[in-house]
Amino acid sequence: MGNKTVRKGTYCLLIYLKTDQTIQIGKKGEIIFKKGYYVYVGSAMNSLGGRIRRHLRKNKKLHWHVDYLLDNPQSQITEVYFSDDGIKHECDIAAHIAGVGSEIQGFGCSDCKCNSHLIYFASTIESESACKGAFKKMGLKFHKLENLLE
Repeated sequence: MGNKTVRKGTYCLLIYLKTDQTIQIGKKGEIIFKKGYYVYVGSAMNSLGGRIRRHLRKNKKLHWHVDYLLDNPQSQITEVYFSDDGIKHECDIAAHIAGVGSEIQGFGCSDCKCNSHLIYFASTIESESACKGAFKKMGLKFHKLENLLE
């Protein structure tokens, strides 16, 4: 991002899990994940680019629920969509996406009243469509990853 203004906003990580896995998610305990596609919704009010780059790194301290999922060798981020309008839309976006997918109960939402910020889909097309659809329903302009990391 160089000398650009620090961006703030909401992002969706599209994560592919190659096989069924039981993963220890911090203090939350073990969760059984099905092979497939997941959308994780988060926000960053300090540095959106920094937060997304952190998620993309393999070696990091495991802090958030999603870190434990991403630390699994069978998982990989396939795409990132984000809105950098400076407003935290995390819960509203997650609710829209959850309306068309299957929530992973209590994942990524310890600091809000949502059911989940991680939603499962059987196909990549469904996960991408749900993500884009949520931004559009809220009237938000969204970008793909390469626009943020320039």
